[in-house]
Formats: sequence, C-alpha cells, structure tokens
Amino acid sequence: MSEIERESMEYDIVIVGAGPAGLSAAIRLKQLDSDLNVVVLEKGSEVGAHILSGAVLDPVGLDALLPDWRDMGAPINVPVKQDNFYMLGSDGSLRIPNFVMPPLMNNHGNYIVSMGNVCRWMAEKAEEMGVEIFPGMACSDIVYGENGEVKGVVAGEFGLNPDGTHSDGYEPGMELHGKYVFLGEGVRGSLSKKVIAKYELAVNANPQKYGLGMKEIWEIDPEKHSEGTVTHTMGWPLGKNAGGGSFIYHLENNQVYVGFVVHLNYENPHLFPYMEFQRFKHHPMVAELLKGGKRVAYGARAITEGGWQSLPKTSFPGGALLGCSAGMVNVPRIKGNHNAMLSGKAAAEAAYQAIQDGRAGDELDAYDGEVRNGPIGKDLKRVRNVKPLWSNYGLTASLAIGGADMWMNNLFNWSPLNLKHGKSDAQATGEASKHKPIDYPKPDGTLSFDRLTNVAFAFTNHEESQPAHLKLTDDTVPVGVNLPKYGGPSARYCPAGVYEFVEEENKDTRFVINFQNCVHCKTCDIKDPSQNITWTTPQGGDGPNYPNM
Repeated sequence: MSEIERESMEYDIVIVGAGPAGLSAAIRLKQLDSDLNVVVLEKGSEVGAHILSGAVLDPVGLDALLPDWRDMGAPINVPVKQDNFYMLGSDGSLRIPNFVMPPLMNNHGNYIVSMGNVCRWMAEKAEEMGVEIFPGMACSDIVYGENGEVKGVVAGEFGLNPDGTHSDGYEPGMELHGKYVFLGEGVRGSLSKKVIAKYELAVNANPQKYGLGMKEIWEIDPEKHSEGTVTHTMGWPLGKNAGGGSFIYHLENNQVYVGFVVHLNYENPHLFPYMEFQRFKHHPMVAELLKGGKRVAYGARAITEGGWQSLPKTSFPGGALLGCSAGMVNVPRIKGNHNAMLSGKAAAEAAYQAIQDGRAGDELDAYDGEVRNGPIGKDLKRVRNVKPLWSNYGLTASLAIGGADMWMNNLFNWSPLNLKHGKSDAQATGEASKHKPIDYPKPDGTLSFDRLTNVAFAFTNHEESQPAHLKLTDDTVPVGVNLPKYGGPSARYCPAGVYEFVEEENKDTRFVINFQNCVHCKTCDIKDPSQNITWTTPQGGDGPNYPNM
C-alpha cells in the first residue's frame, strides 16, 4: 500500500458507514456546529442498500437526536399494537402470557420499520445540514499518523485484477483524513476488527458472541394481515441443536417480515442455519399465515450478541467504535438500533468538545465513559446474564433464570449474577465425528426455497473481475482440516451458498469460493472453526441491494 500515491482530503470528522450510528453522529455534529466538515463513506451502492435489521425500533435514540421526527416525514408509521410470544413444538405452540415478561420486553411505544428506509431518510436530513455522503465508497484500509493514531481511511479503490495486480482501469482511491475517525461499519466490520486488534481494545472483555439473522419479506393475503402485530417464537425447529428463535412483524401494505436467528455458538457442525429457517416456515402457525402469499426479498446478517460482557473499549487513538462495530445489541429485546443512534450522538458530542478544546487524534475517553455509564450501558447491563445462561445451560434456564434476573434488574437495578461467555463461536464448533448429521427436508419452492434461489432476492452483485474479498489465511485448511475434522461447515453456515466442496472423479476435492453470492453477513469470518477466513470489503457499491429491509 505504501508505494501507491493517493490524493488526500481533509475533514474534521470522517465516518465509515451510513447506518443508524454513523448518520446519527453526522447529524449531531452538524447540530453542534454547522461549520464542521463531516463526511460519511458508505460501501453500499446507495444508503440503505446494505442495511438489514428486524426491525422493531425503540424510538429513544431518535427522540434524543431529532425530537421532532414525527413531524419531519420519517418513514416510521406502524406502531406496535400487539405483542405475542410463543414456544413452538413441531406441530403446536404455547403462548407465553405477556404479564410474565419483564417490562423491558414490552414493545408498545415501539415501531415496525424498514431500517434501510429510516437510514435513507436520515441521510437526506444529514445532507440538508451539509454533511457530505458518498455511497459506493468502500473503505479498504486504515491510514495511521506519526504517533500511531488513526488518521484516516483509504476509500474508493477500484480496478484490481483477480490476482490483486492493477488493471488498466485501476483507480487507487483516496485518503480521507480527519481529526477523528468514527467506525460505524456494523457487525464484524473489517476496519473495526483491525483497530480492535491493534489497540487491544477487547483485552478486558469476554469474547464477542454472534447470531446469524436471516430475513424474508412476504406479501400475504390481506385477510391474514394484522398491521402492527409483533410475534416472537422460540423452540422448534432448533431444539437442543442451537439457540435462537424467530420474529414475524406485520408492517404496511400487507407485508410481513419473517426472520430467523441462530446463535452461532452451536456445537454440531452439521447444523444448517439456513435450512432451519426454511423448515421453520412449515410450522402450521407460520405456514397458515404465509399460504397464498409470496416472498419478495431475502437477506442475512450477523448480529452481535455478547452485550455488556463483550463490549470492547469504544475509543481508540484518533477515533471511536460506534453501534454494532462495538456490539450494542440488547439480545432478549432483539434491538440495537436505538443504542446505535445513542452511540453516534455521544461520539459526536465528545469529538465536538475535543475539537473545541483544540485537540485532534487522541482518545475520546468521554465517549467511552458515556457508553458505559449512560443509557447504552444501562440497557445492556440489565440483560447481561440472559445470553450466557442460554449458551451454557439451554433455553429453559434462560427463560426461567434469565427472566427472573431481568425482573430483578428491572425492580432493583441489581442482580447477584455476573456470568461470562467463555469460548468464541468458532471455538464452540465440535468435531463432525462426535455429532449426528441432520436430515433436512427439501425446499418445496412455495414456502421454502433453496439458497441460490433466495439469494437472487437479495439482489446482490459483485464485479467478477476483482479479487475475491473473502481471504483464506491458508489455502490448504478447508480441504485438509475443516473437511475431515468438522465436515466442511462453511458449506452450511453460509446463508448465501458462497462456499462449496467440489468432488470430481479421479481428482482431489476442491474448495470453491463463489464470492459473487456474498450478502456481506460476515458469518464465515465469525464461525470458521480454524479462523481461516477473513472478510474484507469488495470494491465500492458491490454486494446486496436490499429494497425495504
């Protein structure tokens, strides 16, 4: 990289990622000082193209940032009217009464939204305030200053050949420098991963934990549609094989979001998260809802689930980690967008004060303190034991003890439990010989679909002449280690069919990476048992193009 000459541009604040965290930071900076030079760099083809979230939005973050959002035309129009919780068996279901759920689980006052559309709207507001937003600008590397601080990022590199050499149309990209750099890349961001490692930000934290969230948008029979209804389920089909559950949200226009989350700490490498999702839709309760409808979109995304125990230090020399780049999801609530917005606001306020004091390139300790001691920390700390209970002792313990723990935190702001997470999700993967293969029914093409058919509904696209953005540390590991020892789990844990082991007569098995299919979920970077796969950014604009996620 050092031999490449790049032009540079100077800003007060450089923000990577036009998600709720990055856009909140940009808006707040302009509220504080309209003369600040703020740029937001987004790898998607447009703002919202790579945003995938449930989503039921707790408006507390937006209330703090833009109190008048209800009068500003925000695409937030479906208040939650009904909350349902079910425990599923293979043929039936048991509803969990709402009164036994801690108050924090109540969704009344929240809204069913497309976070992609919310981010598009926030971007419009930011631009009206003078923020520069550049979509299609993937940030491929960090620029460091003389004292080892983060000084900026490299963005907009195009035209590499598959072998990494420069094509005739090569464009080196630019360096964008800032007094501070905010990383709001979302879960397992490639630059955030580098920064966390370089500055040892997670040295005092538990290993981060993750889930894989898969989502489809369905248009259903109007007679079955119930706008504002929120349903969550646990249990079947996962059983003892993995933790997780589902969500079904009724939004506008006879559409429902149907989603399924599988915790990535599962042991059985034969587990096929995508097929668990497809099987779930055949449950009588779900099948009846979807009967006569049609699937119109699909996507997948990893979710940070470590919460309070896994939160790294969120400030580093020259910048800050925002939102899910640090991991701010409240797992039992399945919500993180409100904390992402609050983190962006807090980072903006800390950077503004630092710049007012004549500082640049140092650590924003005030931001890290606000994350831990303010509303974000309070939100995460009171549910801190639910995920480790689920991981270590199963669903029943999580419901019983975790529920009681949340009630204690709600009533007394205290709990005697401070549980730890233990292994990383990659380390949790067991050897194939010690676990039973799982027989999955073939998708019927009506309720359930094969991966490649569904990936077409993610509208993902990657220029095939570029290098694969999924990098192997050692090319021999997939066939030499992961296949014999773990049964080749990458062929199953990827929800987009990127990885496959190809057997040909009289030839050695080949490991194939179909990077064109990638929906940027980052599961491979997280779950690969040998930690041999690194997700990096493809050239700007490539990836999924989610319409209404």
